[in-house]
Amino acid sequence: MAARGLGSGSSSWSTTLSYTSHFRTSSLVIKAPHGRLIRDKPLWRSSVIRAEVKYVNAEEAKQLVNSEGYSIVDVRDTSQFARAHIKSCYHVPLFIENKDNDIGTLVKRTLHNNFSGLFYGLPFTKPNTEFVQTVKSQLPPESKVLIVCQEGLRSSAAADRLEKAGFENIACISSGLQSVKPGIFDTVGSKELQDAGKAGLVTIQGDISRVLGAILVCALLFITLFPDLAEKILGFFPAA
Repeated sequence: MAARGLGSGSSSWSTTLSYTSHFRTSSLVIKAPHGRLIRDKPLWRSSVIRAEVKYVNAEEAKQLVNSEGYSIVDVRDTSQFARAHIKSCYHVPLFIENKDNDIGTLVKRTLHNNFSGLFYGLPFTKPNTEFVQTVKSQLPPESKVLIVCQEGLRSSAAADRLEKAGFENIACISSGLQSVKPGIFDTVGSKELQDAGKAGLVTIQGDISRVLGAILVCALLFITLFPDLAEKILGFFPAA
């Protein structure tokens, strides 16, 4: 921890708190850059408070829950959650089923249902605009929260939203529940956690289908989570 002063005309200070454990490094950084007097009135630039998200494996996640009091928030869709979920977790989906009936949505739903939906059993969804509000209604911002999803992408996006909403103790399982071996957590559902994302034709076809299905799922999640970047990438390909 360090503090520093500069003369009477201006001053600056910076405080850094950090620690390293068997988890990846996690830190809380507080910075307040230069402040100076203008016409006898103090002018301060905005300070920055940032809490880093912990990314842990399944065994470390279990330790966070059992020993450090982390609450589990499952952000998957309702179908994956129903197949298998960790006992006593909170279910707040980051995306909810899109039942809108405007022309644009109908076209997108049809395309989805004939590709990713048919192949991998993924529902047609849209962002849950009440996600942060729902989490806050069940857990205060000072809570320790372990966010889980099937692949790790949605949990990272959810962690970013909760961090911006004031949550400071957030952890995610790096590769999602698909990396959790049977027996690590007490579960509810007809499948193992690592198999909860499997549905549709991929469950009855071979290895090649699984690879293609995984590519489609990752592409769909990328387009959903990063639409602006996806549009730029698609712009590099000539129109037919």
